[in-house]
Amino acid sequence: MSEDLKKTGSVGHEKMSQEQHAKIIEVREMIGTLSEKETVYCTDASISRYLKSQNWNVKKASQMLKQSLKWRREYKPEEIRWDDVSNEAKIGKMYRANYCDKHGRPVIIMKTNRQNSKSLTEEIKHFVYCMENAVLNLPPLQEQRLGLAIMYDAPGIFQPFFAMVKVLLESESYKKVKFVYPNDQNTKKIMESLFNMDQLEPAFGGNDDTEFDMNKYAKRMKEEDNKMHSFWTSHNIPSSDSTGSEADSDASNNEKTLGSSLPNPEKSLEV
Repeated sequence: MSEDLKKTGSVGHEKMSQEQHAKIIEVREMIGTLSEKETVYCTDASISRYLKSQNWNVKKASQMLKQSLKWRREYKPEEIRWDDVSNEAKIGKMYRANYCDKHGRPVIIMKTNRQNSKSLTEEIKHFVYCMENAVLNLPPLQEQRLGLAIMYDAPGIFQPFFAMVKVLLESESYKKVKFVYPNDQNTKKIMESLFNMDQLEPAFGGNDDTEFDMNKYAKRMKEEDNKMHSFWTSHNIPSSDSTGSEADSDASNNEKTLGSSLPNPEKSLEV
């Protein structure tokens, strides 16, 4: 990989280099004609993420992107609505918080000690819905789908098991997983560096003891559904030379996540 690519690897936050732009054009040529929705998804910033994940290898990035587009065509994650997942969501086991972290990133809270699912298919649909909604609310210029995964007060067996399987994960993905624990000074520093503790609930060491209100959350998600519909039906399609970052998710990574058999921690946050 050239020094030019290494130095300007943060597409969306820095000006795109000529070499990066050339590779993005190559990917576009390899994936061929796109539907309107696929054009919305395949912004330059989105394609650059695939290239970076494959060390700027055009062939590998194109193959990965094709797999993502195939998954999206078949699964149609952008068409999932609140009414489709409300039964899964009703006990508050997973939801998008009404605040962001200090970097402006959406926060998804998972409480895996709560379980009401009778169907893996429905549980997966709920997970995808939450992820798509979080991505829709990414701040401008935010490139990454997953900024950080925080495993708060995970069972003791989970961390050594996770260390054993880290060889199966990309190094950058592994670095994004943080184990934090109650009454731990290092944990306190990590959480305070990421969150406004007055917004964070006590289960994660925060000070906001307001109980989760499902009725208010349902109302908010229905409003988000309208935003989702507007986003995907908009005819204001970005041009191929756009360097702005649009909301998107790495569907290929979604497939890996959905098929994971890792044990679940008691509580976790994704930002």
